[in-house]
Amino acid sequence: MRISVIGCGYLGAVHAASMVELGHEVVGVDVDQRKIAALCEGRAPFYEPDFESLLQHALDSGRLRFSTDVADAAGAKVHFVCVGTPQRHGEYAADLRFVRAATESLLQVVEPGDLVVGKSTVPVGTAAELAAMFTEKVPGSLVAWNPEFLREGFAVRDTLHPDRLVYGLPSDGDGAVAERLLDEVYAPIVARGTPKVTTDYATAEMVKTAANSFLATKISFINAMAELCEATGADVKLLADAIGYDDRIGRKFLNAGLGFGGGCLPKDIRAFMARAGELGADQALTFLREVDNINMRRRIRMVELAREVLDGSLLGKRVAVLGAAFKPDSDDIRDSPALNVAAQLQLQGAVVRVTDPAAVENSRREWPHLDFAATPEEAAERADAVLVLTEWREYRELDPVAFGTVVRAKRVLDGRNALDREAWTAAGWTYRALGRRAG
Repeated sequence: MRISVIGCGYLGAVHAASMVELGHEVVGVDVDQRKIAALCEGRAPFYEPDFESLLQHALDSGRLRFSTDVADAAGAKVHFVCVGTPQRHGEYAADLRFVRAATESLLQVVEPGDLVVGKSTVPVGTAAELAAMFTEKVPGSLVAWNPEFLREGFAVRDTLHPDRLVYGLPSDGDGAVAERLLDEVYAPIVARGTPKVTTDYATAEMVKTAANSFLATKISFINAMAELCEATGADVKLLADAIGYDDRIGRKFLNAGLGFGGGCLPKDIRAFMARAGELGADQALTFLREVDNINMRRRIRMVELAREVLDGSLLGKRVAVLGAAFKPDSDDIRDSPALNVAAQLQLQGAVVRVTDPAAVENSRREWPHLDFAATPEEAAERADAVLVLTEWREYRELDPVAFGTVVRAKRVLDGRNALDREAWTAAGWTYRALGRRAG
């Protein structure tokens, strides 16, 4: 099939290259000339394992190209909308400017029988609104909603080997036509027996935000338990292990620590609350406000814990922060808990040096007042404390004996409960972590 992908950021670029891998001919369109130039040269404009090799393979096949002109999407049978939906400035609600701009630009090229497929995370009601627009402007065109469930660091695998497909389809006879087209797009995935949910627009729109809200709630739950563990002397890691054996609960996402960040969970749960309020159902999601509050308190608590470890004062103390990205295997620093903590420490008088395997350049552009280092050893030179705030494998596998020769004082704060406490304490380090006793 001929496919267009409108929006070539993280979601769109991965989706475009993956559709070529599935056998299609794809054009990716974006208004950002520098991004398009990089993609045309086979350079990923973001860090994502396995993506650059997938991109180069797709370009070499001759079936992938990129453009800044939406007219190049003409002739495609299926058009995917993959633009961002950031949080509105000063509000909780999602900003749909990019979605509306992308879909309105498609009116120039969409023909009767074409399918427009939304993948962006949008408030409930958006798909129906856009479907009405296309029905009026291009009679015979179709709209479907096909939410994405990408995990940063696993985006290529999640696109080519998803754990489910969700189709939000028109309620009339066009639904069967749209489903057949989507099945053709995803033919190899469907043939593997991947679970498929076909539903209405509203349910498909809610799937992504409901899933993110559940994950955020689970993370904040264990972090609330960490607060209680600190008050009672209990150990949150052992608590999580014990309750995680219950198959109704499971152990995933029960790692207490600094909490979630990034460009999805925080803004999605806030947009979900905002939309519920607009629909008069705000009481249904009031619990998400506390989920958000618990998450933000973790950052404040990490700063307080650093002060405790540093004998009650941050002033003039040298602090190494290992991690800047909001999660490992990513260079995404949006709403990064690690950088938020680093900035708070510096504001309160600490001499802070930050390092990260992939996110230093992004961090330096957005947080120019912070000091950055290329390696953990450089960041920790003569440090009074080391904070591990992103659980990169490189940090989990640090040799505490060798690393101890770099610092001034062997104090480590494990903001992700990612280190081997016994190994670090055996090497002479004072070990602290959120929700756990001092070691």
